[in-house]
Amino acid sequence: MELIEQIKNDLKQNLSERRYEHSIGVMEMCGELAKIYNVDVDTAMLAGILHDNAKEMSPEELIKYVDDNNINITEVERINTKVLHGKVGADIAKKKYGVSKQVQQAIEYHTTTNPNMTTLDKIVYVSDKIELTRKSDTYDIEEERKLAKTDLDSAVILIINSNIKSLIEKDKLISPESIETRNKLMIEKIKSNNN
Repeated sequence: MELIEQIKNDLKQNLSERRYEHSIGVMEMCGELAKIYNVDVDTAMLAGILHDNAKEMSPEELIKYVDDNNINITEVERINTKVLHGKVGADIAKKKYGVSKQVQQAIEYHTTTNPNMTTLDKIVYVSDKIELTRKSDTYDIEEERKLAKTDLDSAVILIINSNIKSLIEKDKLISPESIETRNKLMIEKIKSNNN
């Protein structure tokens, strides 16, 4: 896909080597999971390569971008500016590369999740956490990788659970969307187990 090649060149210029390698890893994992869950592979890879395009912006740059572009954010996001790279990155991807709404949404939701996530959104969220260059002492990354290939919703729940535990231990704010997403997926699992 020509657009992906153009984006790779742009990101190579604008991101640190580590962030660029991570973006390539997420793109590849998105492609792999897209095949398993019958999602368009090119669309998934496009969302994957672009998911962190705003990640290395400073907190001041993120807030300025949000304010200048009239992007709605919550009080939690204004305080915890790190998560804003999802919303900012989605806006940049739309304006710079003309990506579809579904790609935009996948980029936006990869930080805080959302109870209305599509399969594509879940693939990008999970791929960000399990791509092969990622290492973790905090999370059971091997379990997450295994689960991602057999039960995407369970992988999302496991990752959210790990994130929430970590945020509590660090005395950080938790995005309400993460809790809502977890609860919705848990309710769906409970209902399907009762049928």
